[in-house]
Parts: sequence; C-alpha cells; structure tokens
Amino acid sequence: MNYDTIIIGGGAAGLMCGIEAGKRNKQVLILDKAQKIGEKILISGGGRCNFTNVNANPNNYLSSNPHFCKSALSRFTPNDFIHLVEKYQIEYYEKKLGQLFCKKNSREIIRLLLNEIEIARVKINTGESIENIEYIDSTYVIKTQNAYYYSNSLVVACGGLSFPNRGATDFGYKIAKQFGHSLIQTKPGLVPFTLSTSNNFNFASLSGTSLDTIVKANKKEFRENILFTHKGMSGPAILQISNYITESKIFTMNIDPDNKLENDLKISSKLLPSQILSKSLPLKFVELFVSYYGFQKPLNQMGKTKFNELMNLIYNWEIRISGTEGYKKAEVTLGGVNTRELSSKTMESKIQDNLYFIGEVVDVTGWLGGYNFAWAWASGWVAGQYVE
Repeated sequence: MNYDTIIIGGGAAGLMCGIEAGKRNKQVLILDKAQKIGEKILISGGGRCNFTNVNANPNNYLSSNPHFCKSALSRFTPNDFIHLVEKYQIEYYEKKLGQLFCKKNSREIIRLLLNEIEIARVKINTGESIENIEYIDSTYVIKTQNAYYYSNSLVVACGGLSFPNRGATDFGYKIAKQFGHSLIQTKPGLVPFTLSTSNNFNFASLSGTSLDTIVKANKKEFRENILFTHKGMSGPAILQISNYITESKIFTMNIDPDNKLENDLKISSKLLPSQILSKSLPLKFVELFVSYYGFQKPLNQMGKTKFNELMNLIYNWEIRISGTEGYKKAEVTLGGVNTRELSSKTMESKIQDNLYFIGEVVDVTGWLGGYNFAWAWASGWVAGQYVE
C-alpha cells in the first residue's frame, strides 16, 4: 500500500499534521499501535482537555536549542486553534493563567480532529504495531504485524516516555537513532517529587494538604499551589518547578506569597508563631512545622537568631528532594530528538531526506497549562505544510 506520507502516532501532533497534509491532497496514513486515537488528549486536563494556552510563547518552553520553537509557534498560534474550536462550536473557558479548557469534556476535541481528518481524507489504522522501518530507493518501507506500507515521507509523532501505562515507549527515539540523529538526554518532566521522611519531618502525614506558594529553582519561579502527597509533593507549582531542578535537587518555597503574615511577625510580639501562621496556613501543616523546627515559644522570647530562622523558612524554605515519581506520573518528557538536526521551518531532518519529527518526541517541552498542546498543534501544522 503506497502513500505520500505516513505518520507514526495518532496524538495531537500527528493528527494535526495529517489534517494539514491531507488538505494539500496528499495521500496520508496515520499508524497507531493503540486501539483508540488520542488517549492522552482524552485524559488531559482532568478529562476536559487543556487544549492550549493563550499566552504561549517561546519563553514557556525548555530546549537545548531555545530558538527552535519560535518559527512554528509564530506560524500556528493558540488563536489559530481557538478559531478551529469555535468553528465546531465547542464551549470553552479560561481556568487561570491563560489555560483554556472544554466546558464539557475532552471528547469534543477528539471529535473535532477526527472530523477534520475525514474531511482531509486521511486514513487512520489503529492497533498497528510497527516491526521494522527501512529506507529503500527514496521510499520508506514500514512493516507492521499486518502489512507492508510504503511512503515518500515519514513523520515521527509517537511522543515521549511519559504515561507508559497508556502505551508510551521509546520507539520515536529508536527511529531517530536509526537514521543518524542524536538525542538530548531524556528525563521525566512536570513530575511530582518524592521526599525523605528522615529527621522526623513526616511530609507523608500532610498528605492531602495544599499551600499557596512561590517556588524557585535555577532562576525560575512559579506562583501556584503545592500539594503534599504520601510520597512527597505535587500540585501545579511543583510540576512547573520540576523542569528546572538541577542535580543539587534543591528548590526554595515561599509559604506566604502575599505577605499576609508580615505585619504580625514581629520579634516584639507576645503571640506564638502557630497563632500567627494558622491565620493563613492549614493547622495541620502549622503544627508539624513549628514542632519540627522548634518554634514553640512566643516571638518575643525566641531571640534574634531563632526569629531570623523562622522568617527565612517562611519566605525562603529550602527543600531537598530525594527524587521524582518518574515517567508513570510525569506529564511530559524532557529532552528528545536534537533540534539542531532539524529544520525549524519544516520539522524535516537535516540528516535524512523526507523524515520529520514533531510533538513531544522532539527536545521542546512546555510548561504545565496547555503549552505542550500548543507545541503539538504548531509543530504538526508546520510539518503538514511540507511533507511530500
């Protein structure tokens, strides 16, 4: 079976690429080993699909080649996808910080994409496990357990390593290496932390407790909630800062981001620290905090050194993590196919003719909050304009 373009992976990037290539009257086949298309789309945003972020710009992405994403993001913007959503009369809302969600559920985005796929006359084969890929006489020969497929162009859109229970594998990276590409080291991104319970600070006892914080690491900071878990910490702020944690495994936390406590935290005060902290922080957290660090005397009896220690912990609390919860809980994969070996204009390999890499398999990773979908749509759209 011969096609102009075969796309490996039926996620956000692969579907967008297929739609755009099909609009150009290309004969397109999407191969996916899953039985259903768009599994990660369905579960995203708690089932409502945080399908883009209105604020998406290159500053919201991590890459060893930070300029690479600029071209695609400027040519297919969040507004372009919003227009598509509005064309299908899908109701959506902004939750916060530019994050757009479906009012009903993620299936609306799947229906939109599959309808556009049908209009573009793109074929999708699910349940196709690829066994071998070769490039023979300017043709890609793809062998699955079911058949041989032939195409002029090959697009790799099979994602990264996050959500292995949803079928994620390193297959895209294997294809890249097969055709001479190097990889930027991969690791879990947007991932919860694990924390040691040594020295009697039992983080696990706070499981389910959340705090409004400012977290900082590697010159980056985020203002959002953190959530204590039975293993450590999660929540939006933790997932965001996880992408910036260095080998030191240290980040800092401000647990009074609006300075609500500042007026009451005076060294002359006769109040106990717990009386002040509990005004804006959960009692369960306050009790453990003051007990562990020994802040049980009234402020005016603490002494300057102990008082300064308290203030530093409130506004610059240094936390050392023991690790992360890994790819099973990671939203994305950091690293991937080296973008210095790809064209930012077309997503085509500079090493291998008519081979394209798009979406999460590439070394471009967005913040939490719709940014990774914005990259998937943009990179897929760009490749769709050029595949042969």
